[in-house]
Amino acid sequence: MVRNYKKDGKRDSGFVTKKWMVRTSFKPGDIGSLTALHGTIYAKEYGLDHTFEAYVAAGLAQFLQSFHPKKDRAWVAEINDQIIGMIAIAGQSKGESQLHWFLVHPDFRRCGLGTELLREALLFCKKCKYKTVFLWTINDLRAAGRLYTCAGFRKTQEKTHDRWGRRVTEERYELHISDTSE
Repeated sequence: MVRNYKKDGKRDSGFVTKKWMVRTSFKPGDIGSLTALHGTIYAKEYGLDHTFEAYVAAGLAQFLQSFHPKKDRAWVAEINDQIIGMIAIAGQSKGESQLHWFLVHPDFRRCGLGTELLREALLFCKKCKYKTVFLWTINDLRAAGRLYTCAGFRKTQEKTHDRWGRRVTEERYELHISDTSE
Protein backbone atom coordinates (compact mmCIF):
# COMPACT_ATOMS: atom_id res chain seq x y z
CA MET A 1 0.00 0.00 0.00
CA VAL A 2 1.38 3.39 -0.94
CA ARG A 3 -0.22 6.76 -0.18
CA ASN A 4 0.96 10.17 -1.37
CA TYR A 5 1.50 13.05 1.06
CA LYS A 6 3.06 16.48 1.11
CA LYS A 7 5.90 17.27 3.47
CA ASP A 8 3.44 18.60 6.07
CA GLY A 9 1.56 15.28 6.13
CA LYS A 10 -1.53 16.55 4.30
CA ARG A 11 -2.95 14.68 1.30
CA ASP A 12 -1.43 15.75 -1.96
CA SER A 13 -3.75 15.79 -4.95
CA GLY A 14 -0.92 16.91 -7.24
CA PHE A 15 2.66 15.72 -7.38
CA VAL A 16 4.13 13.13 -5.06
CA THR A 17 6.47 14.42 -2.36
CA LYS A 18 6.20 11.64 0.26
CA LYS A 19 4.83 8.10 0.35
CA TRP A 20 4.21 5.63 3.10
CA MET A 21 4.38 1.90 2.71
CA VAL A 22 2.79 -0.67 5.01
CA ARG A 23 4.46 -4.04 5.38
CA THR A 24 3.48 -7.11 7.37
CA SER A 25 6.95 -8.48 8.01
CA PHE A 26 9.59 -7.48 10.53
CA LYS A 27 13.15 -6.49 9.73
CA PRO A 28 16.18 -6.44 12.01
CA GLY A 29 16.03 -3.29 14.13
CA ASP A 30 12.23 -2.98 14.04
CA ILE A 31 11.72 -3.95 17.68
CA GLY A 32 14.19 -1.30 18.82
CA SER A 33 12.73 1.34 16.51
CA LEU A 34 9.14 0.59 17.48
CA THR A 35 10.00 0.53 21.17
CA ALA A 36 11.85 3.85 20.90
CA LEU A 37 8.98 5.42 18.93
CA HIS A 38 6.44 4.37 21.56
CA GLY A 39 8.72 5.45 24.40
CA THR A 40 9.52 8.91 23.07
CA ILE A 41 6.01 9.75 21.87
CA TYR A 42 4.27 8.56 25.02
CA ALA A 43 6.81 10.34 27.24
CA LYS A 44 6.41 13.62 25.38
CA GLU A 45 2.63 13.52 24.90
CA TYR A 46 1.42 11.70 28.02
CA GLY A 47 4.26 11.90 30.56
CA LEU A 48 4.92 8.16 30.73
CA ASP A 49 8.35 7.10 31.92
CA HIS A 50 10.94 4.53 30.83
CA THR A 51 8.97 1.67 32.40
CA PHE A 52 6.37 2.10 29.65
CA GLU A 53 9.08 1.67 27.05
CA ALA A 54 10.21 -1.53 28.81
CA TYR A 55 6.59 -2.75 28.83
CA VAL A 56 6.36 -2.20 25.06
CA ALA A 57 9.73 -3.90 24.42
CA ALA A 58 8.77 -6.96 26.47
CA GLY A 59 5.41 -7.29 24.74
CA LEU A 60 6.87 -6.92 21.24
CA ALA A 61 9.59 -9.48 22.03
CA GLN A 62 7.03 -11.97 23.31
CA PHE A 63 4.80 -11.34 20.27
CA LEU A 64 7.64 -12.13 17.86
CA GLN A 65 8.91 -15.12 19.80
CA SER A 66 5.47 -16.77 19.77
CA PHE A 67 4.39 -15.38 16.37
CA HIS A 68 2.13 -17.61 14.30
CA PRO A 69 1.18 -16.15 10.88
CA LYS A 70 -2.25 -17.79 10.82
CA LYS A 71 -3.34 -16.06 14.02
CA ASP A 72 -1.00 -13.08 14.45
CA ARG A 73 -0.16 -10.14 12.20
CA ALA A 74 1.54 -6.77 12.42
CA TRP A 75 1.43 -3.83 10.04
CA VAL A 76 4.41 -1.49 10.06
CA ALA A 77 4.08 1.82 8.19
CA GLU A 78 7.22 3.51 6.98
CA ILE A 79 8.58 6.25 4.76
CA ASN A 80 12.13 5.94 3.42
CA ASP A 81 12.86 3.13 5.90
CA GLN A 82 11.68 5.30 8.86
CA ILE A 83 8.88 3.70 10.87
CA ILE A 84 5.94 6.09 11.21
CA GLY A 85 3.25 3.79 12.57
CA MET A 86 2.17 0.32 13.53
CA ILE A 87 -0.66 -1.91 14.66
CA ALA A 88 -0.73 -5.61 15.54
CA ILE A 89 -3.21 -8.39 16.18
CA ALA A 90 -2.31 -11.24 18.50
CA GLY A 91 -4.56 -14.27 18.55
CA GLN A 92 -5.49 -15.10 22.14
CA SER A 93 -7.74 -18.09 21.51
CA LYS A 94 -9.64 -19.54 18.59
CA GLY A 95 -12.34 -16.88 18.87
CA GLU A 96 -10.55 -13.91 20.45
CA SER A 97 -7.70 -11.60 19.48
CA GLN A 98 -6.00 -8.57 20.99
CA LEU A 99 -5.11 -5.37 19.18
CA HIS A 100 -1.70 -4.04 20.27
CA TRP A 101 0.78 -1.20 19.73
CA PHE A 102 -1.43 1.04 17.59
CA LEU A 103 0.63 4.17 17.02
CA VAL A 104 1.04 6.83 14.34
CA HIS A 105 3.91 9.32 14.46
CA PRO A 106 2.55 12.83 15.22
CA ASP A 107 3.74 14.16 11.82
CA PHE A 108 1.46 11.65 10.06
CA ARG A 109 -1.70 11.91 12.10
CA ARG A 110 -4.93 13.11 10.48
CA CYS A 111 -3.73 11.75 7.11
CA GLY A 112 -5.73 8.52 7.12
CA LEU A 113 -2.86 6.27 8.15
CA GLY A 114 -4.42 5.32 11.49
CA THR A 115 -7.74 4.53 9.85
CA GLU A 116 -5.98 2.42 7.22
CA LEU A 117 -3.99 0.46 9.81
CA LEU A 118 -7.08 -0.18 11.94
CA ARG A 119 -9.09 -1.26 8.88
CA GLU A 120 -6.39 -3.75 7.84
CA ALA A 121 -6.19 -5.17 11.36
CA LEU A 122 -9.96 -5.67 11.56
CA LEU A 123 -10.07 -7.28 8.11
CA PHE A 124 -7.44 -9.74 9.31
CA CYS A 125 -9.59 -10.50 12.38
CA LYS A 126 -12.55 -11.24 10.13
CA LYS A 127 -10.43 -13.43 7.87
CA CYS A 128 -9.25 -15.39 10.93
CA LYS A 129 -12.88 -15.69 12.07
CA TYR A 130 -12.21 -14.08 15.43
CA LYS A 131 -15.49 -13.35 17.15
CA THR A 132 -14.05 -10.70 19.46
CA VAL A 133 -11.11 -8.32 19.35
CA PHE A 134 -10.14 -6.36 22.44
CA LEU A 135 -7.53 -3.79 23.36
CA TRP A 136 -6.23 -1.86 26.33
CA THR A 137 -5.39 1.83 26.07
CA ILE A 138 -5.20 4.82 28.38
CA ASN A 139 -7.93 7.43 28.55
CA ASP A 140 -5.49 10.18 27.50
CA LEU A 141 -5.53 8.82 23.94
CA ARG A 142 -8.77 10.53 22.97
CA ALA A 143 -8.25 10.46 19.18
CA ALA A 144 -7.55 6.72 19.31
CA GLY A 145 -10.67 6.25 21.44
CA ARG A 146 -12.72 8.01 18.77
CA LEU A 147 -11.23 5.76 16.07
CA TYR A 148 -12.10 2.67 18.10
CA THR A 149 -15.65 3.86 18.73
CA CYS A 150 -16.17 4.72 15.05
CA ALA A 151 -14.98 1.21 14.16
CA GLY A 152 -17.62 -0.27 16.48
CA PHE A 153 -15.61 -0.90 19.64
CA ARG A 154 -17.30 -0.39 23.01
CA LYS A 155 -15.54 0.52 26.23
CA THR A 156 -16.10 -2.35 28.66
CA GLN A 157 -13.78 -1.66 31.58
CA GLU A 158 -11.72 1.05 33.29
CA LYS A 159 -9.07 0.79 35.98
CA THR A 160 -6.99 3.57 37.48
CA HIS A 161 -3.63 2.92 39.09
CA ASP A 162 -0.05 4.14 39.35
CA ARG A 163 1.85 2.76 36.40
CA TRP A 164 4.53 3.97 33.99
CA GLY A 165 5.57 6.84 36.24
CA ARG A 166 2.17 8.44 36.81
CA ARG A 167 -1.45 7.80 37.62
CA VAL A 168 -3.20 6.37 34.54
CA THR A 169 -6.68 5.19 33.73
CA GLU A 170 -6.55 2.18 31.46
CA GLU A 171 -9.57 1.38 29.33
CA ARG A 172 -10.53 -1.90 27.74
CA TYR A 173 -12.43 -1.78 24.46
CA GLU A 174 -14.09 -4.73 22.75
CA LEU A 175 -15.47 -5.31 19.30
CA HIS A 176 -17.72 -8.23 18.54
CA ILE A 177 -16.97 -8.95 14.90
CA SER A 178 -20.57 -9.94 14.17
CA ASP A 179 -21.52 -6.37 15.24
CA THR A 180 -19.71 -4.91 12.23
CA SER A 181 -20.98 -4.79 8.69
CA GLU A 182 -18.89 -5.16 5.59
